Amino acid sequence: MKEKFSSAMMAISVVLLAACASKEPAKEAPVETRTAPSAPTTTAPTAPAAKPVVPVETPTLNPLKDPSNILSKRIIYFDYDKDVVKSEFQAIVQAHAKFLADNRSRKIRLEGHADERGSREYNMALGQRRADSVRKVINLLGVANDRMETISFGEDKPRAQGSTEEAWAQNRRVEIVYDGE
Repeated sequence: MKEKFSSAMMAISVVLLAACASKEPAKEAPVETRTAPSAPTTTAPTAPAAKPVVPVETPTLNPLKDPSNILSKRIIYFDYDKDVVKSEFQAIVQAHAKFLADNRSRKIRLEGHADERGSREYNMALGQRRADSVRKVINLLGVANDRMETISFGEDKPRAQGSTEEAWAQNRRVEIVYDGE
């Protein structure tokens, strides 16, 4: 009986293994590619050809005269009896130096002035030292000396009349004048 049971178990095992055995791999089902039926073609009305766009040139303001540009500021003011460019005017001097560096054909004249206090000779020398001071700063920023001229008017061309501190403050200056102006 034991043998019959073992044989039966073996037969069942063989049947089960046969059932689990892999079969030949299934072939992929063919895929049919279809396209949508084409719609009848119609020509859509076309828009008329656009006229060519002609760029409009806006006139550019001369940066030296544009009031919103720092280059329009051309006066450097000085303290009484001083020829040192004050820190508040450094940006103006730097902007003019950059403009001159970018426009190598341009030249400037630096006109030094003084207020009425002091002798005529002293004020002429002070105006010259002030103009030379601005020239030195611009030169250090890369502009050749031969593109700058300095001149002193001393007290001879006051910006403001009168013997007040306000008038004197306006007269202690260097004016930057570009060639052709």
